[in-house]
Amino acid sequence: MTRSVLFDTETTGLDPLHGDRVIEVAALELVNDLPTGRHFHALIHPDRDIPEDAVRVHGITLDRLAGKPRFAGIADALLAFFGDGPLVAHNAPFDFGFLDAEFALLGRPALDRARMVDTLALAKARFPGLPNSLDALCRRFTIDLSERTTHNALLDCRLLAQVYVELTGGRQRGLSLARAAGPGLPTVAYEAAPRTPRRIVPTDAELAAHAAFLVRLKDPLWTAG
Repeated sequence: MTRSVLFDTETTGLDPLHGDRVIEVAALELVNDLPTGRHFHALIHPDRDIPEDAVRVHGITLDRLAGKPRFAGIADALLAFFGDGPLVAHNAPFDFGFLDAEFALLGRPALDRARMVDTLALAKARFPGLPNSLDALCRRFTIDLSERTTHNALLDCRLLAQVYVELTGGRQRGLSLARAAGPGLPTVAYEAAPRTPRRIVPTDAELAAHAAFLVRLKDPLWTAG
């Protein structure tokens, strides 16, 4: 079985090189690209303010982080959960960059870029010219977004896990896997539900974006004939 970890971060802003910090990190364990139920989640005090623009995105205020650990307090547990397999994230260079900045402050090495799996890059290759945000992909694959009122690292991980299954070919009919949850814990089995083909209908905006993309190509096959 192949183990990987899918993760997401929330931050005080967009640039760790200008002092922005990680305030939330969540990760899900995947085995053969399917969630096992094991996860890691931590809220982190950033030792700085959180701008209102950022709060509007993720809803996390500095008051909510009172008493939470600093990144140094969760680094070992996070790295242990990450293990040494592939690390999956949406717009992965952003999340890798923030974690690398946090590890650098602790004198620790950066994450190995050879482990990076970027679902945004996968989506762009599959749907060139179309919107490929997590929200857009969830709508495209008919994944329920009703709980997503703000960005939340753990919820985003759970949504991205469903998107990742679709981007990597979907669950195979009859696929099941069983794993021991840990020493002394019962074995947990996972059964993939049979897939029902569904038609994906792009919106007018997505069709326009795709048409604009094709204009930039030389003799695209899509317009041949």
